[in-house]
Amino acid sequence: MTTTARAHTNIALVKYWGKRDAALMLPQTDSLSLTLDEFYTTTTVNFNQALNEDQFYLDGELVSANKAQKVVKFMDLVRQLSGRTEYAQITSVNNVPMAAGLASSASAFAALAGAAAKDAGLDLSLKDLSRLARRGSGSATRSVYGGLVEWHRGVDDATSFAEPVQEVPDFDIAMLAILVDTSQKKVSSRGGMQLVVETSPYYPAWREVVKRDMVAIKEAIANRDLPTIGHIAQENALRMHALNLAADPGFTYFDGQTILAMQTIDRLREEGLNCYYTMDAGPNVKVIFDPKDQDDLLNALTPLFGAERLVVAKPGPGIEFLTEPVMKF
Repeated sequence: MTTTARAHTNIALVKYWGKRDAALMLPQTDSLSLTLDEFYTTTTVNFNQALNEDQFYLDGELVSANKAQKVVKFMDLVRQLSGRTEYAQITSVNNVPMAAGLASSASAFAALAGAAAKDAGLDLSLKDLSRLARRGSGSATRSVYGGLVEWHRGVDDATSFAEPVQEVPDFDIAMLAILVDTSQKKVSSRGGMQLVVETSPYYPAWREVVKRDMVAIKEAIANRDLPTIGHIAQENALRMHALNLAADPGFTYFDGQTILAMQTIDRLREEGLNCYYTMDAGPNVKVIFDPKDQDDLLNALTPLFGAERLVVAKPGPGIEFLTEPVMKF
């Protein structure tokens, strides 16, 4: 028996940037994200008595034991919860650049959580599946659901989970990814946020910023107010990245093309397009926009970045279980 699951990446509009418990992946703050249809991970899990260790294949290549430690640790948790003792063959295909600020770990661990839990015989609700996915990657807790999703920081393992705000948004919203650089980033998300929590003097203020932004953005979603949603997301991203600059030592995920994209989106908005930017732990810029402005947006950005580096995404679905397994080769 094998089980195959597909999960999509999500991009936070209000970000959590910092953990208060690294073992349980409990965040410092709440957060809210948009799941995207264009970026996803498909994973097949097969528990097999013949194996003497977990085998992890990624995009057709066997991953070394050293590099697969996070996956093996997660599978140990699934074995602990299910009572299963067999090792498993895990086969994943990523339709998203890894470690480039496009939430590849979110889709990867959400898909792994779904496939592994089901193949191990665990009958989990979506709420409990989001709690399990969180143990692999914090943002994976949101990728269990589609559309606009809130992650409750909670106070412990049981109360830190995601739930949908609008699984299918009832207003027009889209996101365009400007792929400035899809190579692996020099500062990991986990390392960056840990340094910020420990050293940035502005971190206490950040918690208050997120509290206010969460209230405001949920009100804007209820009012179908895309300009306010976009404004909140853009300012929230800038304040998150200000934490990085103020850390010790300070660092940034931006490069020159990131700044060019930010300045271009600001200019286009001033010229009348309904567009706003956000960035995560990487140089790539995501543009929140009204789909009716898509042609104008692409026409303005293509000469600067090239059509092949612009990917338009719509709100994506939650976790899906597929009948066909992922093949190793």
